[in-house]
Amino acid sequence: MALKRVSTLALAAFALLGACLVAPQPVRAEDFPKTVYIAAGERAGERSLRVGKGRSVVLEVAEPVADVLISNPEIADGVVRSRNRVILLGRQFGQSNVVLFAATGQEIASFSVRVEPDTSDLNAILRRMLPGADIRAESINGNLVLTGTAPSTGDAQRAMDLANRFARQASDGSSGAAGAAQDDNQSVLNLITVAGKDQIQLKVTVAEVERSIIKQLGVSLSGAISAGNFTPAFNSPAQFPVNSGSLVQSATGLGFLAGGTNLNAQIRALQRDGVIRTLAEPTLTAISGENASFLAGGEFPIPVSQDNDTIGVEFKSFGVGLDFTPVVLNEGNISLRIKTEVSELSDEGSVNIGSLVIPAIKVRRAESTVELPSGGTLVMAGLLRESYKQSISGVPGLMQLPVLGALFKSRDFLRQQTELVVFVTPYVVQPVAASQVARPDQNLAPANDAETVFLNRLNKVYAAPGLRGTYHGQVGFIYE
Repeated sequence: MALKRVSTLALAAFALLGACLVAPQPVRAEDFPKTVYIAAGERAGERSLRVGKGRSVVLEVAEPVADVLISNPEIADGVVRSRNRVILLGRQFGQSNVVLFAATGQEIASFSVRVEPDTSDLNAILRRMLPGADIRAESINGNLVLTGTAPSTGDAQRAMDLANRFARQASDGSSGAAGAAQDDNQSVLNLITVAGKDQIQLKVTVAEVERSIIKQLGVSLSGAISAGNFTPAFNSPAQFPVNSGSLVQSATGLGFLAGGTNLNAQIRALQRDGVIRTLAEPTLTAISGENASFLAGGEFPIPVSQDNDTIGVEFKSFGVGLDFTPVVLNEGNISLRIKTEVSELSDEGSVNIGSLVIPAIKVRRAESTVELPSGGTLVMAGLLRESYKQSISGVPGLMQLPVLGALFKSRDFLRQQTELVVFVTPYVVQPVAASQVARPDQNLAPANDAETVFLNRLNKVYAAPGLRGTYHGQVGFIYE
């Protein structure tokens, strides 16, 4: 009895195994199967079958196949290797129908074949390279579609880069140089959902130090010398062509008068040293992958030609500008593309149109793409500008005299040195509730008339218990 029971179980197991070998396996529409089984007696209707371009699918049929009908041989091709095996080949992107017939002319099976790029290799690469992401690549009408979720924007960007490379290789293989000339983004559609979008706060400090030195020294001579019936007159003013603006010089005069002779001498001298520091500290916040910009300055109008012989006005921006695009990476680093610009109006290079003066713009611009950790600082320096001008003008011949020539010439000197430094610090931040944020004027209360008149107070002063002494120093707002 025991031997008989074992043999019965063995026969059942072999029968089940044979049914699995010949039973049709369900195939999802997005999969690219390698082998499809058609059981004996199966008369299933038209089924969808996806074949990779340049790939093959083996059809294992339990019944003998006598004929194969392919509606579009340019899309797919079929080869009958034996009575029970048919091989389908994907040749070009498109759709075709494949029908298998028996020797009696009866239809065995029919397939609606779609030839698409086989994304099996791409999906395997995505799973290996991005184990923490659930991203899947599908092909629709020769285009790649990325779906699923990614833990960060960096993973989504890496998946997009891999898909672009895969699409470019497929395009090169299909259309040669014409496919390589196409834009990769035209064949890849990104539908990846980022699980959590990080926000980046960018703190920028733009510091400019300018030093200028102006020196002017000149002698103005004028007068008349009486010599009998002749009275020759002369006038040699001091000229300063380098610094043509209205500058206030120190002047010392000396006059001589004797009869008809009148001589006037005036010494004009100036020395100016200046140091200017221009500082801007913009703080911007943007979502990872999005763009943010900032401008602290103004706009000036310039005339432009329009239709019907009319003149319109167009405004141009100038000042301290900032533009950046951050992307948060997996390692906690921030890929940052930043562009900063400092511009100012200048008379150098201006254009005069009649009575209209169009100023020129001095621009210093820097653009870079770097990778920084949260809280790290990037210093963009080296934006130096130095100008040196000197002019000597006077009376020809007399200004060449060894000692007395200083009375007949003027010297104008200008030297400017400017350096611009930009400090960039990105932070990964999280939004906070409005109740946790205090406004700068939250505790500000204006003083009453008595306190203003008698105590010279503009706002109320709060006294805390136990606080003694007086605080001396700079008081401002602290932002963290």
